[in-house]
Amino acid sequence: MAKQQRSVVVTGVSSGIGLATAKAFLSAGFRVFGSVRKDEDARRLAAELGAGFSPLVFDVTDEKAVKTAASRVRSALNGQTLAALVNNAGIAVAGPLVYLPIADFRKQLDVNLTGVMVATQAFAPLLGVDRSLKGKPGRIVNISSGSGRQATPFLGPYAASKFGLEGLSEALRQEMMVFGIDVVVVAPGMVATPIWDKAEALDVEPYATTAFAAPIENVRFMAVKQGKAGMPAEKIAEVVRRAVAARYPKPRYEVSRGGMGKLVLSLLPRRTVERLTANAIGLKRIRN
Repeated sequence: MAKQQRSVVVTGVSSGIGLATAKAFLSAGFRVFGSVRKDEDARRLAAELGAGFSPLVFDVTDEKAVKTAASRVRSALNGQTLAALVNNAGIAVAGPLVYLPIADFRKQLDVNLTGVMVATQAFAPLLGVDRSLKGKPGRIVNISSGSGRQATPFLGPYAASKFGLEGLSEALRQEMMVFGIDVVVVAPGMVATPIWDKAEALDVEPYATTAFAAPIENVRFMAVKQGKAGMPAEKIAEVVRRAVAARYPKPRYEVSRGGMGKLVLSLLPRRTVERLTANAIGLKRIRN
């Protein structure tokens, strides 16, 4: 009897970690349902990735569209469970918190945090919450970040979303035990993805007359430089694939190049690290 092909859903596969993850699962023999927000990306990826890939067009903040996609996946599974949901879709909003437009902050949380809830609720029945499905319970993998444990200046909105995702994942992991569904966090460090092209194009003009003008420019320059020299997305994708395949996965996988500098910083008091960071980017107290 032929072995049943297992399927995964990966959100945000148009580029970067999401695309690399889709390719990693395809190479391992999985059927991949990958979400994009644009029809042109769906057509491009369907042609590029082949018959094992099925594009889903939705924005993770659009509950109706996500539920419609989940219904499509249910039909394709033909009564079987989904092997995994990889919540990867996300954006990075930058800016000094005291001046940041509240609408931008809301958008950051809506995509990176509420969007994970929307996708999780829509696809959870297919992972095994619906007990009528056949097959082993699936697994949820949430893509966090090093910013989910340590925040840096001007990336407060992004850090808030990833700190929140870490807490959501811990609570969800315990709740989903009743269904046998595990929840795993994968937290990458700097990864070379197109997100850094967006960072390079960040409009800092709204903050040009504030005390943050020079420091935010320094952070942008450093982030783009470090990001473009970051790890390949394929390295993160392989960790995600192993987290789904492992019999006993770790609750959290931190993927970074580390090094002595990171070790030293981890041993220093938090306020010392924050002062060093502030000095490095030119954040200095204003004196009368």
